[in-house]
Amino acid sequence: MEANEHEPHDQQPPDAHDHSATPRATAFLWGGIGLGVLLVLFLLTHGFGLLSHGGSQPEAPVLVRHGNMIFVPESSALRQRLTVMPAPTRLESGRITAPGMVEADPARTVAVLSSGAGRVQSLKVALGDRVRRGAVLAVIDSPDLAQAYDDNDKAASSARLAATNLKRAEEQFKIGATAQRDLDQARNDNAQAAAEYARTRARLRAMGAPADARGTERLLTVRAPMNGSVTVLATAPGAQINDITQPIMTIADLSVVWVTALVAEKDVAVLAPGQDAEVSVTAYPGRPLHGKVLFVPDVIEADSRRNKTRIAFENPDNALKPNMFTTVTLYGPAHTRVVLPSSALLMNNDRTTVFIATAPWTFERRTVEPLLEESSQVAIASGVQPGEQVVVRGGILLND
Repeated sequence: MEANEHEPHDQQPPDAHDHSATPRATAFLWGGIGLGVLLVLFLLTHGFGLLSHGGSQPEAPVLVRHGNMIFVPESSALRQRLTVMPAPTRLESGRITAPGMVEADPARTVAVLSSGAGRVQSLKVALGDRVRRGAVLAVIDSPDLAQAYDDNDKAASSARLAATNLKRAEEQFKIGATAQRDLDQARNDNAQAAAEYARTRARLRAMGAPADARGTERLLTVRAPMNGSVTVLATAPGAQINDITQPIMTIADLSVVWVTALVAEKDVAVLAPGQDAEVSVTAYPGRPLHGKVLFVPDVIEADSRRNKTRIAFENPDNALKPNMFTTVTLYGPAHTRVVLPSSALLMNNDRTTVFIATAPWTFERRTVEPLLEESSQVAIASGVQPGEQVVVRGGILLND
């Protein structure tokens, strides 16, 4: 027991009971953690690229926009993918081919009206008949004409009476049997009666009726206003005419007719009066007609988007008939036109555009008007001038 009591305690293993090294290890641990946190913060601030690229600068942009201009930098790989060339041109012959038809000259076409309402008693012509000026076309039993004759008869009677009264008043004034006032009244009555009689006779002339007709001759006679053919007939014997503004027939002088060429909108720019024209009529193959453009209208037809260009032809034998189909060839002056590869054209909303180089590797978008062509080459009506530098390949890379 005594030996155990005097056994020194420092003989125990130091690792089991000695804790004097713990503060030093803890300090070392927290120092390592701090350095790690600082390293993470540095990488977050300056980017991990410093580790992989050794601190190199960001890549250069592919293209740079300045308002409407687009610049492709020298370092851009896009330069290798763009093909730029001067806008080429080709010589156009000016020859235009268009469908057409024969039409009557409106200045030689008359819609025949009845000058009074009534019933058609007889019709003297048929559709397609050729008539001479003054020929009777129809006879109408017209109450309007009967009223006009009655008015004329009354006016004639009043005029005769007023003339007699004036003559009597003048004779009586000479012998002092009447006053000046009575003579003046007689003169006034005579003047008014004469004016009314003149009006009723003018009314009969306007209706085409003779003033001296009597009895059954007092019928409304419609006569041809010109030489021509009856191309439209809108009445028949026994028909009642109530609206005198509606034509009862149409007469056209076909000794001169028009050939109307339906020229496409894209060819209108080269049209001009006086151009040579050749017309092939379907009804007469191998018999071309040669003439000159009479006039080019200032409007485009809204439904067909075509211009109705007219050529006049003499037609003494009436061989050319309205509504015949024709093929018209117009010969205009030769001209040059810009032609681009279809790969140069870009669709931008509802517009067709191309990119034009305004300076080395500097481009602007330009709206163009292409002509419809089924080809790899497209003619340009406007928007590009000959020789301008055009992006013909890769322009889609510059597109928005």
